[in-house]
Amino acid sequence: MNNDLEAFLDMVAMNPQDQALHRLGPVQARTSFELATQRLRWQAPQDLELVSLTCTARDGTALPLRVYKPAQADGQPLPVLIYFHGGGFVVGSLDSHDGVCRELCARSRCAVVSVGYRLAPDHRFPTAFEDGWDVLEALPSIAQAQGLDLQRVVLAGDSVGATLATTLALHAARQGLAAAVRPIGQLLCYPVTDAGGEYASRTLFGEGYLLEDETLEWFYDLYAREHVDRHDWRFSPLRAESLSGVAPAIVLLAGLDPLLDEGQAYAERLQASGVEVEIILAQDMTHDLLRMMSVTAEVSTVYKRLVDSLLALIAKAR
Repeated sequence: MNNDLEAFLDMVAMNPQDQALHRLGPVQARTSFELATQRLRWQAPQDLELVSLTCTARDGTALPLRVYKPAQADGQPLPVLIYFHGGGFVVGSLDSHDGVCRELCARSRCAVVSVGYRLAPDHRFPTAFEDGWDVLEALPSIAQAQGLDLQRVVLAGDSVGATLATTLALHAARQGLAAAVRPIGQLLCYPVTDAGGEYASRTLFGEGYLLEDETLEWFYDLYAREHVDRHDWRFSPLRAESLSGVAPAIVLLAGLDPLLDEGQAYAERLQASGVEVEIILAQDMTHDLLRMMSVTAEVSTVYKRLVDSLLALIAKAR
């Protein structure tokens, strides 16, 4: 672990404002998460075009979307990342991951569509998954208006956002030609893949490394209607009967993350299913590393590796 990250973790441990989220109620936890976002804010790229939209979910709810596009684009339809933020299905927002989306857009010159899916406990499983699918169903009309290339769509996210991205990619593969969007790739950053399993990394890094194991359990309990939901593939994609036929994946893992082992297991399961997978291991980093540009310069290097791999994946789809 580098000195900057170690100092940051020590500061978090000593700061009474940084109580573990599971010690707060959901509303307080959301407020705390957004305040932490403000303290982590960095000089993310500003020379972008932003558009705020809504998408109608199956029950009529208007879901907020934020579209990021590189400024001075050449007018050609843009490849697009559909981005789902992390936060355990309970916290997080378009704003909490604004910097992440800006970095990905500016560095890749792709459009990024950030999805404001609904949060637990007001909206329990499988609402977040269904909201994501409803956005994909609406994407053709959004794409036409925003100049997005439906033939070059990558589903992306971090933490449970990566869970949503990969389960939606799996659902799209199962739908085949009936799917409104057939993604060409997945960008999965430290995903939750098995909310019902036991892994050594959950014990090794479950305290003192930013994401607490007790917080994970709290998130899962608030999202699940009942415990059996944790074993559903839409919650825990590692438990899907088959992963064959899904889009190629780039999987970013953090070496000091309680989710490390299940993320590794999922990447290996994809590979065993014949899916092309690239694993990027940030050995000395913790969960939520993409939002830590202000903490350590190593994060910029991770972004570069992610974007290089992303652009190589997109180039293959031409």
